[in-house]
Amino acid sequence: MTSTCILKVAINVPLSREFDYLPADRGAPAPPGSRVLVPFGRRRQVGVVMAHSDSSELPASKMRHSLATLDDKPLLGDDDLWLIRFASNYYHHPIGEVVAAALPTLLRQGKALYPRVACVAITDAGESVDSGMLAKRAPRQAELLDLLRDAGGNGIDVESLTEQLPNWRRAAKTLLEKGLISRFEAVADEAQPAATCPGEPGPELDEYQRQALSSIRKAKGFEVFVLDGVTGSGKTEIYLQLMREVLDHDKQVLVLVPEIGLTPQLVSRLSSRLGVAPAVLHSRLTDTARLSSWRSARSGAAKLVVGTRSAIFTPLPDVGLIVIDEEHDHSFKQQEGLRYSARDLAIARAKHHDIAVVLGSATPTLEMLQHCAAGNFQRVVLPERAGGAKPPTLRLVDLSRAAASDGLSDVLLKSIRQHLLAGGQALIFLNRRGFAPTLICASCGHVSECERCDSRMTVHAKDKQLRCHHCGATRILDTSCSACGSEVRPLGEGTQRLEQALCEHFPDHRIERIDSDSTQKKGAIDAALALAEQGGADILVGTQMLSKGHHFPQLTLVGIVNADQGLFGTDFRSAERLAQSIVQVAGRAGRESRQGEVIIQTAFPDNPFWQRLINGGYGQVANDALAEREATRWPPFTRLALIRSAAHQKHDAHAFLENTRRRIESYQVGQLRVLGPVDAPMARRAGRYRAQLLLQSADRKALHAVLGRLRPALENDTAARKVRWSIDVDPIELF
Repeated sequence: MTSTCILKVAINVPLSREFDYLPADRGAPAPPGSRVLVPFGRRRQVGVVMAHSDSSELPASKMRHSLATLDDKPLLGDDDLWLIRFASNYYHHPIGEVVAAALPTLLRQGKALYPRVACVAITDAGESVDSGMLAKRAPRQAELLDLLRDAGGNGIDVESLTEQLPNWRRAAKTLLEKGLISRFEAVADEAQPAATCPGEPGPELDEYQRQALSSIRKAKGFEVFVLDGVTGSGKTEIYLQLMREVLDHDKQVLVLVPEIGLTPQLVSRLSSRLGVAPAVLHSRLTDTARLSSWRSARSGAAKLVVGTRSAIFTPLPDVGLIVIDEEHDHSFKQQEGLRYSARDLAIARAKHHDIAVVLGSATPTLEMLQHCAAGNFQRVVLPERAGGAKPPTLRLVDLSRAAASDGLSDVLLKSIRQHLLAGGQALIFLNRRGFAPTLICASCGHVSECERCDSRMTVHAKDKQLRCHHCGATRILDTSCSACGSEVRPLGEGTQRLEQALCEHFPDHRIERIDSDSTQKKGAIDAALALAEQGGADILVGTQMLSKGHHFPQLTLVGIVNADQGLFGTDFRSAERLAQSIVQVAGRAGRESRQGEVIIQTAFPDNPFWQRLINGGYGQVANDALAEREATRWPPFTRLALIRSAAHQKHDAHAFLENTRRRIESYQVGQLRVLGPVDAPMARRAGRYRAQLLLQSADRKALHAVLGRLRPALENDTAARKVRWSIDVDPIELF
């Protein structure tokens, strides 16, 4: 049909298309970037208008009107819609689901950009109450009153209040009855990030930092800089100098970090140095707080935005610089739903806006290093630690000769004692949480396994549980073998076992474990990291959470307990990832005046990997890995896409991929290699059987052309209804 105006609407459904609607009966047609409420089947859905058209393939009799326009003005601008389309096209993912990933939860639900929120505030009568006297008979009432008094006359919205004081409602009932507090509704206003101060001066830059800063300053328009600096070389100082210049020109800066745990430390440093309180965006915020930060960024009120992966979609009308800290980190790649790389989208976004993007890391990915070697990106090197600090020394401990008890060798224990006596701090690193990875029968060798996954259950001794770290299943810790009734015992080490053993060896020292189990409660990770940074903990025990960008001034020793975990990995990235992990955690040691020491426990000290890493550093490992990748035609010298399927029946998962393979072969693309289908490394997970099909090509355009034809065909394939399937472009997990 032909019409004066047809709305092309993206709806959050797994279909790679936009849906055509006529405008609502009243008012002007919703402009692109606006949300609309539309009938969809028997339901009503919130969608986003992506464009207008004057024609549709649907006949006039089947065209439905949108029900309402939800925004007075477009919520998303042209640049935001461009990024959504780019992500949808590059990752071959339904555009409606991309829109959903780009919007805060409340906006996806159809709530207003400036919603009415329930608030609680202290009254004049409440201000006059003596909290000290009240606390003697009603401590929770006093605590609530003090919290509201600190908040001032505007009060606190109930969602934030619940976050800060979960059990406030019972105390509030009495205070409301006495007229000491009041409840009311208010329209959320534009949060204005407060200027904290003019900004503290930074340290004097060394020669390498000055050269790096000068190189980046010369950028005219779009350019990608890979800031390759050893740990402790002052990469953050380069970021700060660049941010200051961009902010002085009244432009916005977007900073992406890989983990929520890095956010508080970075936000504090940015605030003190730049005099600007950043708008923060990450998954642990309440929905209201996240919308508030998103709104401030969108309006331009927030000049500095700090966030994790999903913040890449945040609207920024005046963006002038994008910084990706720890660009090598796998957390920048989404592993479910829309499988996007925030780092790669940041590069695309910077190119679209014709601005610079800085990718910082002590261990850049091979993809980024190859881009630099090819002349696409510019590599800026900081080869020395700032302030004259020396790099840590690395030492191997041969576990075939030096026996270990509970994962700790005598050599490592002795070194811990020496560093503690000298006033230093130790970090013991093991990227495996729980007490032990396996519970085994001492008699028949039976191992406790998950009933829903091809995985062993992890022992959590403190909670007397067995847990599957893949599907989340739990059960009571076995006291005897389920197969023969004999005694069972934990086998191997996790962070909890290390913590227990260290407490026995060092009873007079404070030991702090930092992993995803110990930091589940709100504020736990901030408190633990603050304690570590201030030297309140003598020995830190943890997983990769401790290896990412943290600065522990008193830390002088790092012990790597099970360094062989990635030594014989089946993934072609195993050597790269192992080197990155070790270099990153080793870099926490000796960042101040004292030189650090790193002890690596390994059962394979003669493996060539160790000699390359210790003698040539990460650079040597990277160079050798690049040469090997080029010879074997793996990324970055070819492009990959992984098609995954999962079904309750193994046959269905494989049959779907077999059909997919035949379909791809029918396209007769000469420059495409198709491998599989094969079982996934963990063939059964959460009760579903999983298989995968790998597509490989040296020609990126050819690969995307195939995927562009394949996705709509699979969506219309009736056999696909029996499985869960996905397309992962540029996958980082293959095996």
